[in-house]
Amino acid sequence: MTQNEPRVFPPDFVWGAATASYQIEGAAREGGRTPSIWDTFSHTPGRVLGGDTGDVACDHFHRFRDDIDLMAGLGLGAYRFSVSWSRVQPTGRGPAVQTGLDFYRELVDGLLERGIAPALTLYHWDLPQELEDAGGWPARETAERFAEYATIVGEALGDRVAMWTTHNEPFCAALLGYGSGVHAPGRTEPESMLKAAHHLNLSHGLATQALRAVLPRSAQVGITFNPGVIRPFSDSPEDADAARRIDALHTRIFTDPVLHGSYPQDLRQDTARVSDWSFVRDGDEATIHQPIDFLGLNYYTPTVVSFAQDGAVKGNDGHGVSEHSQWVGSEDVVQFHPAPGEVTDMGWVIDPTGLTDLLLRFHREVPGLPLYVTENGAACPDKADDAGVVHDSDRIAYVHGHLAAAHKAMEQGVDLRGYFLWSLLDNFEWAYGYSKRFGMVHVDFETLQRTPKASARWYAEVIAAGQLPA
Repeated sequence: MTQNEPRVFPPDFVWGAATASYQIEGAAREGGRTPSIWDTFSHTPGRVLGGDTGDVACDHFHRFRDDIDLMAGLGLGAYRFSVSWSRVQPTGRGPAVQTGLDFYRELVDGLLERGIAPALTLYHWDLPQELEDAGGWPARETAERFAEYATIVGEALGDRVAMWTTHNEPFCAALLGYGSGVHAPGRTEPESMLKAAHHLNLSHGLATQALRAVLPRSAQVGITFNPGVIRPFSDSPEDADAARRIDALHTRIFTDPVLHGSYPQDLRQDTARVSDWSFVRDGDEATIHQPIDFLGLNYYTPTVVSFAQDGAVKGNDGHGVSEHSQWVGSEDVVQFHPAPGEVTDMGWVIDPTGLTDLLLRFHREVPGLPLYVTENGAACPDKADDAGVVHDSDRIAYVHGHLAAAHKAMEQGVDLRGYFLWSLLDNFEWAYGYSKRFGMVHVDFETLQRTPKASARWYAEVIAAGQLPA
């Protein structure tokens, strides 16, 4: 294929967009919903830029029908959303609140009526605060409660939802929530971070078993990771070892037990001074290693690391990696470097080759397992013109480059089934509040008016053609 030829995707390729419950729903105190850890975190002074919260966010809870109309107008084939645990099961225990389940029933029904496939994620970081008060993800009971929650949602929506994801990016929930503290619940406890990672993994296995027990046999169950594309700064053995350490803590701590049934030994050795890993009980790794039907992969930017001769942990990869990297070995030996090239409004370098590398890695690691790009997109300094139109050519260029990179992986044999753009709407961007805009639809956070950007119209044209223009 030459650069001047359009890149044609298979007719059954899934074109979608993604969101997350706390980032868009609002209605934080309606219908029996109780606080999640992100409600608590965002209401804690100094935790979120500008003191922003998700109390209202995009008000998707009340405006979801209008948002479905937007999706249909774009020609989306699928919509990836997450369920708010505390909206469905406010204490994380006991019976469901039907008002919460009814919201998701109506959302799913509305999607199906418009020919849009619902792709449901059970957990996108909003743990009920009551479960956090009882220990949070470092407590084993949380994994058991998660399986009960999965059963509730599976029984309610299993007849209408075909694609189920247990977790989105457990890396962020564990390492940023309990290690660096830059995400909710904001704890900085090294061993708790490792315990949280294990119990998130365990909860995936338990929830997968629970879903299999209540879903139709045709339902697809998987998990979404954000594996690091970790690149050594040089070809020295020391820099290679630094990359290995970060890959173990960022990626293989999750992918190895889920995909292969055991934790990597080098990770256990690297973290031996933090924990003896006695929280892993006999049989846990087998429970985690449940057969899955697909693997979701999120990608935004690569990470460049080297050995730090003075033992300092320096720099930041943009995802909080540097804040927890002091726990990856007996010497603090990892230094982060800015990768060369243009950056997004998040300061993340734009490098589509990382997506090709990531897809090829898991194609080789788990051959035969279907893959989806479940998040990919760019925060841009969007400005509307006098007519209210956002001409976000930088976002179009970013998505074009990454779709081309995904297509390149498919040409090399990768079984990539779909692509979900992050995000449908501008939203509450976690600790950045409303200061960063990832949406292809502009949201005025004063009026909550939605206005598709140029990137939305461009993406709609790609979907309609089934191909990426040269």
